[in-house]
Amino acid sequence: MRILIVEDEEKMAKALRTGLEADQFSVSVAHTGEDGFFLASTEPFDLVILDLMLPRRDGMEVLAALRQKNVSVPVLILTSRDTVKDRVRGLDAGADDYLVKPFAFSELLARIRALLRRGKSESGDKLRFADLELDAAGRTASRNGKELTLTAREFDLLEYLLRRQGTVVSREMVARDVWQETERYTPLDNVIDVHVAHLRKKLDERSKNKLLHTVRGVGFVLREEIP
Repeated sequence: MRILIVEDEEKMAKALRTGLEADQFSVSVAHTGEDGFFLASTEPFDLVILDLMLPRRDGMEVLAALRQKNVSVPVLILTSRDTVKDRVRGLDAGADDYLVKPFAFSELLARIRALLRRGKSESGDKLRFADLELDAAGRTASRNGKELTLTAREFDLLEYLLRRQGTVVSREMVARDVWQETERYTPLDNVIDVHVAHLRKKLDERSKNKLLHTVRGVGFVLREEIP
């Protein structure tokens, strides 16, 4: 598994690289946002660890540019900023997870493994609903024959909803089963809502037949609603 670390603090980058290589990962390091963007957009990586405060191009710009180029590699943001506004901004730009400094290396490893697991399907079947198709093994999805460009987290969320099509799922269920967060002091509601909004836009914005719906006060459901 190849991991790219984009971190300007050399001591931090070295510590991360040493720890990840000891865990059998292949690691590349970039110390500027520009170098990180170039590597992430031209070489195949399984995951990017991205600091936000970077010289020559900040991490948020790098992330947004990668997503604009349809680079769907999972991105884990490292930052010292931990407000809801900061988290939502990162998710809006296309991040898959968010870890606040300082952190335990064991937690970083757990989050990396979770993201990499989500990059692999546990089931090889193909799921269909209306004109929506999802290949769980190939990690691809399309609607009306047109491929959807989804982040790793958006794909996991869509697969979860497809496997429960017609059934309303709560935010608590999504947090537990998709984010795999069972013990958290603050709820993930804002984070989940941002991902659902992104997924809905990609899924429904060009179709009159809306599929992804919010049930106020309850959760979300995948069902046909033809005007």
